[in-house]
Amino acid sequence: MAGRNVRNTRIASRAVRAAAAAACATLVLAACGSTKDSVSSGGGGTGKVGVILPLLTSPFWQSYNDYVPKMAKSVGVDALKTVNSNSDPSQQITDINNQLNQGVKGLVVAPLDSAAIAAGLDQAERKGVPVVAVDVAPEKGKVAMVVRANNVAYGEKACEYLGKQIPSGKVVQIMGDLASVNGRDRSEAFRTCVQKNYPKLKVLEIPAKWESDTAASKLDTLLNANPDIKGIYMQAGGVYLAPTLQTLKSKGMLKKAGQAGHITIVSNDGIPQEFDAIRKGEIDATVSQPADAYAKYGMYYIKAAMQGKTFKTGPTDHDSEIVKLPSGILEDQLPAPLVTKDNVDDPKLWGNTVK
Repeated sequence: MAGRNVRNTRIASRAVRAAAAAACATLVLAACGSTKDSVSSGGGGTGKVGVILPLLTSPFWQSYNDYVPKMAKSVGVDALKTVNSNSDPSQQITDINNQLNQGVKGLVVAPLDSAAIAAGLDQAERKGVPVVAVDVAPEKGKVAMVVRANNVAYGEKACEYLGKQIPSGKVVQIMGDLASVNGRDRSEAFRTCVQKNYPKLKVLEIPAKWESDTAASKLDTLLNANPDIKGIYMQAGGVYLAPTLQTLKSKGMLKKAGQAGHITIVSNDGIPQEFDAIRKGEIDATVSQPADAYAKYGMYYIKAAMQGKTFKTGPTDHDSEIVKLPSGILEDQLPAPLVTKDNVDDPKLWGNTVK
């Protein structure tokens, strides 16, 4: 959360601990007590909450969208019907203003552009409406908390997996939108890890801006010039999985794991389609980005912010850690496990719970 850490005096500390204990008892959610959070007095936390999505063309965001009303109800948040910004950062600012004009008392937003979102955050701050950012951290502006996984770790996990499977040769990373901190974090982490730990690998890059058509077209061109590709890192399986597999299949290059010529593929998202592809041997691994936990803790933190609660850095009791970003914003970094054929059927993975 971008809210200031509470400065406890001896007198206030008892009230702080009592309020934190009460919050834990009533909400039954993490970020209390053992999470080293602190609580300040605030309002009642009532009122409508607007929820703004970046897009709905990805199975990941479709799943998140399905989780939102369920998680809102479980926490006692009165969430309005979600709004889809349709991959347009300008539209997202308009969507924020529209929600504010409807009198919402809180906003949960998944930013498309880490810099552009500041305009919407400024509007919310002027109206005294707290905002929780989900999935993407803004570069500036006030948010109560960023609910996100460690995207640097995404790139590093993909690098480590490919590096252990491929001794040498060319690997491709199909990147996300570099206007998003997620795209930048994953890209730089993967690139740096390969250079440092696997110098015999050569990284070829496709800037695809979270666009499936762009990914397919550029991958087709790259494969024409480099038919000896040995590995692929897709930064978003929700938008890149289908076009990548289709492109490989059209070129006769989609070989199952264990077959000669198999291209090792690692993805990000943890959607059911990726799990099925792992089971079929079409791809090898993915990082499970927690769509369910994004919705759950997005709702939790917006309610907390509407009640005037603030949080400290440190471990939580839901296996995550609240960290302070260089911008000063707080981020709850949720766990995102690597999924391979060894654990793809784990019932605890959200991708195995989607009907």
